[in-house]
Amino acid sequence: MNDSASHRLRDRVYTDANTPLAIAVFDIDGVIRDVGGSYRRALADTVEQFTEGAYRPTSEDIDRLKSEGVWNNDWEGSQELVLRHFESQGRDRSSIEIDFETLVAFFQSRYRGEDPDNPDNWTGYICHEPLLADTNYFESLTNAQILWGFFSGATRGSASYILQKRIGLRDPVLIAMEDAPGKPDPTGLFATVEQLERRANVSQPIPTLYVGDTVADLYAVQKAAQAASDRPWIGVGVLPPHVQTTPERQQKYTKLLTDAGATVVLSGVRELTPERVKSLVEQV
Repeated sequence: MNDSASHRLRDRVYTDANTPLAIAVFDIDGVIRDVGGSYRRALADTVEQFTEGAYRPTSEDIDRLKSEGVWNNDWEGSQELVLRHFESQGRDRSSIEIDFETLVAFFQSRYRGEDPDNPDNWTGYICHEPLLADTNYFESLTNAQILWGFFSGATRGSASYILQKRIGLRDPVLIAMEDAPGKPDPTGLFATVEQLERRANVSQPIPTLYVGDTVADLYAVQKAAQAASDRPWIGVGVLPPHVQTTPERQQKYTKLLTDAGATVVLSGVRELTPERVKSLVEQV
């Protein structure tokens, strides 16, 4: 999309005089981009490195960790799996020394590359992440009077790289890791909604969907509904690509998201069409 088209898309998202139908806030990892061969691979690399090659978590191991609903941060998740490995070997957690900054630096060297602070020089796994949405998808939401933005546990650099450099969105509303506590805390979700409503001059709460692929994402919606019951909150689950390898795994993950509070679970974010949004809003 060229620069002028990008400007038009942003302007239409936030300045249309008509009352918006709804707000759709998106997680990024597993929803907007496939991180099965990037973040999750970097996590497995990091655990393997810090257990000296003794343990490399499988995709199912990582899913089990994330199903606990509190390990949205992959750096912390990596550390936790290292600690659990050594505990399984009979060691006391308090005796295990892990330099967290060193762990993060190793993770980033895998995910971003050897020059992690310069997006122009990134050569890591992030460069090859398949995209699960494009500008046409967001254009369809805009045309249907649906405001949209992003609340992600990814770093701002990583999230911006995908949203702006690779997809081509211009100045989207984004609350990233540095901007709010990690999920399931809903603070970042509230901040995203507030920015969207301010840009659109919306003064009354309107139905809000949060679209995520983890238990923590759906827990954040539940906590938001408890703290701000003046608006309808709708949790939309999306099956990340890595769980769609077998029907059994897909069914198991669907139940996991449903049990965590998802109103509906979709096979991909593009299934959340404007028509589907309207249908969900009419049900609340």
